Amino acid sequence: MDGAKKSLAASQETKSTAEGDLEVTKKDLAEDTATLSDLHHECLTTSQDFEAEVNSRAEELKAIGTAKEALKNSGAASFLQLSTNDEPSKLVVHFVRDLARKQNDQSLAQLASRMASAVRLSSSTGEDPFAKIKTLISDMLTKLEEDGAADANHKAYCDKEMAETKQKKIEKSAEVEHLSTKIDQKSSASAKLKEEVSTLQQELAAMAKSQSEMVSLRAEQKSVYEFNKEETEQGLEGVKLALKVLRDYYAKAEKSSQGGASSGVIGMLEVIESDFSKSLAQMTAVEDAAAAEYHMQTQQNEVTKKMKDQDVKYKTKEFTGLDKSVNEHKTDRDGSQEELDATMEALKRLEDMCIAKPESYADRAARRESEISGLKEALSILESESAFVQRSVAHLRGGVRTHIA
Repeated sequence: MDGAKKSLAASQETKSTAEGDLEVTKKDLAEDTATLSDLHHECLTTSQDFEAEVNSRAEELKAIGTAKEALKNSGAASFLQLSTNDEPSKLVVHFVRDLARKQNDQSLAQLASRMASAVRLSSSTGEDPFAKIKTLISDMLTKLEEDGAADANHKAYCDKEMAETKQKKIEKSAEVEHLSTKIDQKSSASAKLKEEVSTLQQELAAMAKSQSEMVSLRAEQKSVYEFNKEETEQGLEGVKLALKVLRDYYAKAEKSSQGGASSGVIGMLEVIESDFSKSLAQMTAVEDAAAAEYHMQTQQNEVTKKMKDQDVKYKTKEFTGLDKSVNEHKTDRDGSQEELDATMEALKRLEDMCIAKPESYADRAARRESEISGLKEALSILESESAFVQRSVAHLRGGVRTHIA
């Protein structure tokens, strides 16, 4: 029976634990599915934004490279060496500054400012301003390329860290919930066992009290029996002795006048002897029955007490083990909760750092298209003015040669 009880309790605990694990697993699966969907959508959106940004940056780099190449091949340096007229440079600076103002682009504004400074410096020193402008554009190209590489590295870092941190959040949340379920289940089982132990202890106390009262009653019954038995036996012995004396006496006397009297006395004493014998027999039978019942009840109480003591011992050991497990699970849960809190804090920092609120791709593409068009227009003006001045210089040279001839 003890083995069956232990097996039943273990099976019930295993069933309860399995049911709790099943519920937690179902809930975790639903949360993981939802998180996977959100993560997939977020990754797709981020990837599209990054691709658009890379394409936009590539177009910007291409435009600036075109501008650089145009400056390199436009003959502007020859123009400046042949003429002191710096209007093309000023027009380019004006266009870049106007473009920066329209697009609200600080990089272009700074570029225009540096270009203007280069033009002013070249006017006073007679140096070629386009060499300085080429350097400025090269520096800006380098900066944009470095920014692009940094953006790519930053995105890769954010994608990796965000994915790992979100996965860790899912795992730690599931772990905390699983441990909480374990704690609730084992705390409930421990409380139930403690209640059962308390009931058993109350039953044992009541049984001990009943046994004590039964012992006292049995001692009192036995004392009364022994006292009555002794008196009855003494009375019976006295009657028997009286009968013996009378019978001996009347046997010796042969007087017929006394025959009737002797029969009456002896008959009365024989009736008394019979009553004493019956009373003694009944008294003994009652005592034997009471003693047998006391013995049987005592044995039954001993067996019941032993079973209940075993139950108390087993259940106490079981809920002690459960309490120990609960304390261990609480310690584990506290540690997991701390890790979860740290993960949540790290995730928040990553979201603040990685999930920015940039302008839309359409706005960014339109802005870059305007910048590229403006820069191309500035280059076109610069090239047109340079060609015009070169033609004028050629005409002047031809006139000089004619005049000399």
